Amino acid sequence: MEKRVEILEVNKAYFPHVGGIESLVRQYSEELGEYGADVRTLVCRDGRGRTVHERLNGVEVTRAGSLGTYFSCPLSFSFFRQFRKMSKNADAVHINVPFPLADAALMLSGYKGKVVVSWHSDIVKQKKLMFFYRPFMMYLLKRADLILVATEGHIEGSDVLPQFREKCRVLPYGIEPDKYLSIERRPFLTEKLNNKDAVKVFFTGRLVYYKGIDVLLRAFRMTKGCELFIAGTGKLEESMKEYAENHGMSGKVHFLGFLPDDELKQAYADCDIFVLPSVAKSEAFGIVQLEAMIYGKPVINTKLPSGVPYVSVHGETGLSVPPSSPMALAVAINKLAEDKELREKLGRNAAYRVKKYFNEKDVIKSLFEALSE
Repeated sequence: MEKRVEILEVNKAYFPHVGGIESLVRQYSEELGEYGADVRTLVCRDGRGRTVHERLNGVEVTRAGSLGTYFSCPLSFSFFRQFRKMSKNADAVHINVPFPLADAALMLSGYKGKVVVSWHSDIVKQKKLMFFYRPFMMYLLKRADLILVATEGHIEGSDVLPQFREKCRVLPYGIEPDKYLSIERRPFLTEKLNNKDAVKVFFTGRLVYYKGIDVLLRAFRMTKGCELFIAGTGKLEESMKEYAENHGMSGKVHFLGFLPDDELKQAYADCDIFVLPSVAKSEAFGIVQLEAMIYGKPVINTKLPSGVPYVSVHGETGLSVPPSSPMALAVAINKLAEDKELREKLGRNAAYRVKKYFNEKDVIKSLFEALSE
């Protein structure tokens, strides 16, 4: 019998923590076993607390004790001890970054085996942290045997990856089309319309600075025949609601709050246009684009120096506009709103692109090969 590959999966947090990278790490942890891997996953606890060991959906998860989170990074001394212990017999360590604690733990662990890094994003906001973190980051990138990026845009838009280009390999994120296409369809957004003939524009995500919700609302003051649906919560929620009300848009902007998974998928399936108006390269990929595209929806995204415009391609599966430009965004929304035939053409291309390039099963198989080769 062929020996199974021992993999240590490393990330900042894990389910039920909500986040794009956390969803991916859960996907990797649960599904790599189908290809011959034994996976153990090491993360930090949310908030304060001692180390706990769990088994979640067949995955051994260790949450290292933490003293809390500072500059978006957990402070955990036990993480170093757990990393050294759990990496000892690993054939490969897969580190998801940015996560400064993992870089330091690898440096101090004495681990000599294979190291694969999934580079999800540069550190964008915590500039002061970079002064202290950079030596650890450079050690990790030099030490890594392979650096996985979701698109070419992750390399081109990075401040550091171009110098390690020869180590980089594109491995996109993926979704399972059948899980989306098998849902029960219902007019989830349509039944909320004030104008039943309006074109339904949809956004979902955390209501935080880099998502560009303020730009989207300013753009919506210049749109015609559309109603906007915003799903998600965050620190900007109340100020965005006040903006909509103060500018007479209460009748054409709907704040849906947090949507359970089934309702979120119904919203994707029922919208006419999906918009991702992000303004900073903290938005490194935008899996929500795939989730809209699989339902045959055209996407309006922004030309960020990241993977975002590589997911939905301008003129092929949607439209790309300059970030932070309400006027350009409004023009794109109006263009698609007024041209149903164009929407349907771009939507067909979008669904095809997801099935061909972003199928989760193909992605996990390629990840296993990268970790075990």
